Amino acid sequence: MIGVCIKYFHENYGGMLQALATVKILEERGLKYELIQYEKKKTMLFIIKSLPRLLNKVFLNDKIEILKKKHGFQHNPEFALNDNIRMQAFKKFSGEHFTNLSEIYHGYDALCKGVIKYQAVVTGSDQLWSPAGLPTNYYNLMFVPNDIRKISYASSFGVTQIPWYQKKRTKKFLKRIEYISMRENRGSEIVKELIGRDVCTVLDPVFMFDKDGWETLIPVNQEIKAPYIFAYFLGNSPEQREAVKKAAEKLGCKIVTLRHLDQYIGSDEQFGDFAPYDVEPARFLNLLRGAQYVCTDSFHGSVFSIIHRKQFVIFNRYDENSTYSKNSRIDTVCQNLNLLNRRFVRSEQLYKQLIKEIDYIAVDAQLKKLKQETDDYLDIAFKSIG
Repeated sequence: MIGVCIKYFHENYGGMLQALATVKILEERGLKYELIQYEKKKTMLFIIKSLPRLLNKVFLNDKIEILKKKHGFQHNPEFALNDNIRMQAFKKFSGEHFTNLSEIYHGYDALCKGVIKYQAVVTGSDQLWSPAGLPTNYYNLMFVPNDIRKISYASSFGVTQIPWYQKKRTKKFLKRIEYISMRENRGSEIVKELIGRDVCTVLDPVFMFDKDGWETLIPVNQEIKAPYIFAYFLGNSPEQREAVKKAAEKLGCKIVTLRHLDQYIGSDEQFGDFAPYDVEPARFLNLLRGAQYVCTDSFHGSVFSIIHRKQFVIFNRYDENSTYSKNSRIDTVCQNLNLLNRRFVRSEQLYKQLIKEIDYIAVDAQLKKLKQETDDYLDIAFKSIG
């Protein structure tokens, strides 16, 4: 039996589909698993140990985004109602697709005792090793005893640098994990810099299923017949939305979008011809599948565009010099699949970038090679586990 530490419950389209891909990969390998359910006990000691997180810019930025969303609820009651509709859709999808659950471990001591029943514990993807989450000692598998195998599958720091005051603790947890693979090239470099180990960069779990594979997992449902651009933005850039509007006019397309995903965004109010809220991950994927073009600042928005052979352009959600930038994961995909020309270029009109044909024969050839490398890693990591 394998214990799995991933964010299967997180209300994020890419994250939840990544979690689905992860468990389906285990099922295809005939591996028995449980998604570990852990609820922290926020004792005074826990709070004191968590205080250093206030120094972390990634953590602070994430908290600021949460506060902005709450502020949006207070000043825009309709946004609060619509967001609740979206959250209920996520809850329904999660309840239907993630059923192999452990008992709930209340508090860290219970987690440490409960884990002894597993042959191995796996974690990975979705920036679970972000410096913001280090003090919880959960996704870094510090609660797993030395004699139980620890596996990271496409893990992600989500940043290009580990803060100086976290390097010692990061080294400590990395040294305990027998099998490490990273999702980003920069992540593999960080592991090498910190503990001197060469580790492989593997594909995000969603890449392990091709277009046909995803159609088996989530059946196709094309609800919009007219040509459209699917605009999937997590960031709040009005400039990017204006660029999409101009491109849609040039291309004779409608705009389908999902508004106010991480926070209330004023420029979203008048953006898009169709912007539903009752959208769980399956419908999200189908909206992307049906699009003529895709514009996104999302890692998984980019990945699913590639899987489904879309004409797409990637926008930066963060400034390149931002201390809390998470652009490195998109950088890796573009570098490894020779898709650097799909990054948005301000000096060029967006519609011209969108209509530039992508050589998907070359992309698929590179993906095939990377899938084999990922499979080889998983063969080794899960060897002899029943």
